[in-house]
Amino acid sequence: MKKPRRPRWLIALGVAGVCAAACGAAPPPTGLQRDVVFNLPAPLARNGELLRRLVSPLHALDMQREMAGNPEALEASPLAPSRQHFALYVPTSPAPATGYMLLVFVPPWNDARIPVEWIPVLDRNQVIFATAAGSGNDANVLDRREPLALLAAYNVMQRYHVDPARVYIGGFSGGSRVALRLALGYPDVFRGALLDAGSDPIGTAQVPLPPEDLLHRFQQASRIVFLTGSDDQVRQAQLARTETSLVQWCVFGADSIPRLHTSHVLADASAFARGLAMLFKPHAPETAKIDACRVRNATALHTALGNTASMVRTGHVGDAMQSLAAIDARYAGLAAPRSIQLMRALDSHHAPH
Repeated sequence: MKKPRRPRWLIALGVAGVCAAACGAAPPPTGLQRDVVFNLPAPLARNGELLRRLVSPLHALDMQREMAGNPEALEASPLAPSRQHFALYVPTSPAPATGYMLLVFVPPWNDARIPVEWIPVLDRNQVIFATAAGSGNDANVLDRREPLALLAAYNVMQRYHVDPARVYIGGFSGGSRVALRLALGYPDVFRGALLDAGSDPIGTAQVPLPPEDLLHRFQQASRIVFLTGSDDQVRQAQLARTETSLVQWCVFGADSIPRLHTSHVLADASAFARGLAMLFKPHAPETAKIDACRVRNATALHTALGNTASMVRTGHVGDAMQSLAAIDARYAGLAAPRSIQLMRALDSHHAPH
C-alpha cells in the first residue's frame, strides 16, 4: 500500500524547534507551565475539516446547509486561539535529536491540570504533556474539546522540537472517549491513543468512520492502548464493545492493560508508565488480515448502497431514506460520495416540480 504523504504543515513543524535554537531565538520555557496561551490557529481545526473527519457525511451535509448563509463559515475555526488556556509540561532535559514526544490529554474536568505523579514518567520518556482548560465533560465535543486538542498539538509543535511521528492523544473517562474520536479522525496528526477508563465502539453515529484514506491510515499505523480498572465494570463493558468494533473495522492489535483491583480512577504513575511504554512500541500491521477485512466490509457496503439505489429508482422514498440513514450511521465516510449522491437524488423527489 502506498505510504500516505505527510501534510505540509507537519513537515514544517518537525523542524520548528530546531530553528528556534539555530536562528538565535530565545529557547522556549521548560518545566511545568500554567495558564499558557497559544496564538496560532490550527489549520486542521477549521470547521470544514472537523466536519469532514469527525462527522458522518449526511450529518455534515445538514450542518453545511445551515452554514449556507455564511460562505466563510467552513474556513473559520470554532475557537479563538488567544482566548484558550492550557497547562504544559516540558521536560527540562534537552530534546532528543529526533525531537520530543508529545501527548495531548483530554480531561473530564474543566481546569487545566497535570497529574503531579506523572511528571517523573514524562521526564524519563522525554514527553511533552499538554492539556486544555474548559475541556471537561460538560463542554461541547465538536465545537470545543476536539479543536482544543488540535490547537494544543499544532502550537506545541510550532514552539518546541517535536517528532511529528511520535505525537499521541490521550484522555481519562469522558476525555478518553473524545481522544478515541480524535485518533480515528486525525491519524495523520495523532499516531496513537492512550485511553484511560473510557471508550466507545467505532463505526456508530457517536463515533463515525472518517473518509477511506484516513481510516486506512488508522488501521495500518495507529497504536491504541487501553488502561481499564478491573473493578470498573461499566468501562470494562465499554471496552469489550469497543474492541469488538475495532476488529470489525480492521483494526488489529490494540493493547489492553488491566489495572488490578482498581475502580474508576485516574491511572497512577506505574500504570501510566506501562501505558506509555506500550504506546511507544513499534507497530507492525497485519497487512494481509487488514486487506481481507477491508474487502469484506467494502462488499457489504456495495450491496447496501446498491439496494438503496434500487429503492430510489423505484420511488420507495421512505424505505430509501431509512436505509441511507443506517448506511450513514454505520459506514459514514466510507460510504461517501455515493451516500451524498443518493441523498441528493432523494431530495429531488421532494423538490417542487
